[in-house]
Amino acid sequence: MKILVVGASGRVGFQLSRALQQAGHTVVGTYSHHQPDLPNTAQLDLHAAVSEMRPLMTDVDVVYFVAGSRGKDLLQTDLNGAIKVMQAAEQSGVPRFIQLSSAYALQPDRWHEGYLQNLTDYNIAKRYADEWLMRRTNLDYTILQPGVLTTEPATGLVSLDETTLGDNPISDVVAMLVAVLTAERAHDRVIMMKSGQTPINTALATL
Repeated sequence: MKILVVGASGRVGFQLSRALQQAGHTVVGTYSHHQPDLPNTAQLDLHAAVSEMRPLMTDVDVVYFVAGSRGKDLLQTDLNGAIKVMQAAEQSGVPRFIQLSSAYALQPDRWHEGYLQNLTDYNIAKRYADEWLMRRTNLDYTILQPGVLTTEPATGLVSLDETTLGDNPISDVVAMLVAVLTAERAHDRVIMMKSGQTPINTALATL
């Protein structure tokens, strides 16, 4: 597949781009300022117009949106930037869109819990980006909602139980993003994840 990873210079995006390449896909990783050390990269300004984004979508099979401003530009990057990438993808005939979101982003009644109470503006941006993808596009989507990202070693073990918050090694989030690409049950789904005891592919097979 030809895959566009939006946000390839970030913590998740860089590892994701490498993992997808290792899986045999043709990957183009986008960056805004810092160019990652990847074979195929392209600069993408998420403040740009949709028409300027469309050329990057030519013959692309899947777009991953894993970009983020880390709280510095929530409206233009995390929210409107995501929506514009969706619009560009849809207008260009890209069939599949996989978006990295945040735990309980679509459940504002949970935003007072734990660490989420300090991330309200972030979760507002993620909520409406997720809802746009689900309700305002015809894209075949997967939305992945992990908990806190950590730099702990990968375990390959997850829980998809939505009842409580949890954390995730970044490498496990990357492995899940790769796995949902081909998981039959991941289409048109919102998947919340945290560290657990179940191998990733087994967990996805039980959705």
